Amino acid sequence: MDQQILIDLVTKKMPFGKYKGRLLCDVPEYYLVWMKGKGFPEGKLGMWLHTLYEIRLNGLESILTELKKTYKNT
Repeated sequence: MDQQILIDLVTKKMPFGKYKGRLLCDVPEYYLVWMKGKGFPEGKLGMWLHTLYEIRLNGLESILTELKKTYKNT
């Protein structure tokens, strides 16, 4: 996996919807499940959200926790 994708998940913010302004990594799991059912958006945002969904599905949140600490002030 491209490390930049993981960095983006802890530094980029949700651009719309109920969780607008939150870091992507802080979007709740139930929202990701809902979005998976509706279809992820096109482009980078969709790829980021799908990646986040897979990370959560496979219990790999600790990867993001550590990265979030590293990139907290960026």
